[in-house]
Amino acid sequence: MDVKQKRELRNMINTLKKIRGRHTELVSVYIPAGYNITKIINHLSEEQHTATNIKDKRTRQNVQDSLERIIRKLKLYKKTPENGVAFFAGNTSDKEGQANIEVFSINPPTPLNIRIYRCDQSFVVDILEDMMDDIQVHGLLVVDLREATMGILKGKLINKLSSFSSDVPGKTTKGGQSQARYARIREQAAHAFFKRIAEAANKEFGEYTDLKGVLIGGPGPTKETFFDGDYLHTRVKEKVLGLKDLSYTGEFGLKELVDKSDDLLAEEAIVAEKKIMDRFFNALSTKGGGKAVYKEKDVLLALERGAAEVVLISEDVEDEKLEMFEEKAEAIGANVEMISIETVEGQQLKEFGGIAAILRFKI
Repeated sequence: MDVKQKRELRNMINTLKKIRGRHTELVSVYIPAGYNITKIINHLSEEQHTATNIKDKRTRQNVQDSLERIIRKLKLYKKTPENGVAFFAGNTSDKEGQANIEVFSINPPTPLNIRIYRCDQSFVVDILEDMMDDIQVHGLLVVDLREATMGILKGKLINKLSSFSSDVPGKTTKGGQSQARYARIREQAAHAFFKRIAEAANKEFGEYTDLKGVLIGGPGPTKETFFDGDYLHTRVKEKVLGLKDLSYTGEFGLKELVDKSDDLLAEEAIVAEKKIMDRFFNALSTKGGGKAVYKEKDVLLALERGAAEVVLISEDVEDEKLEMFEEKAEAIGANVEMISIETVEGQQLKEFGGIAAILRFKI
């Protein structure tokens, strides 16, 4: 998402979060990418009928009317949008005894992989909030001597790319020369298998210009043998964040690899944040030409003069102020980087007022 799309989504989320139902009368519907619209319409029609069992008359009417509004909207679609769609409907009136049923629809920035129907006192927006985070792409590879599976992690979504079966024979109990010959056969088969995996990984991962890193895992020592060997291209090997011991291979292995790599992914985010903050402090120094500013008024001046290249904003800056700086940054083509307050660098930015900028030219 660009800055404008993020701002629009954030504004919509904030609008939805402010709406409160008197009872469990606010309806949230998430439809996954590629899902059959007709099935959803039929399901919501059934829920509309089921809602007749709601005891409170006003809640019953609001739920039924909300479902009716969503169904009408759905009938305008020929098929589910590319990334799926989310609907929110309910009584937005703050006047007692007066209903104003409104329906909101959002086409998410990334594909939905979850289907939800829920009635509650608030709308379900946490899924959309997760999408506000920058979507990062990581390569995934799970390998042992029997099989290998390759995938891509986009944000929190795991996509399997391909899988491979090996021709490596099992271990033998034979002794003497037969055992040595058999060991050579296994070694040659493993080498051929590793080459096949690496060729695919080099091709697939090499095509992603925005690839942030690669995670490799698997049961036993096979992953280390593969990684230490001369199989992966340097540009791919340099992106490997770490190797993880796993219990599974296949698609279960991909999920386990992601689950066990929280530390690597968190560390990577911290490193990226540290780099941009180091760049700011260097630009602020005399050696860096003083091409950085902090304090709200100075950053605003830099934006007005088109001098800001990167605007750094602490994550605890209030939404209204954040939106204002995003708008001004978008107008001059400057990037906006959100900085956490959980790191030393993030705390320093907070002490500087929470807003700073790296400049294209000194002002």
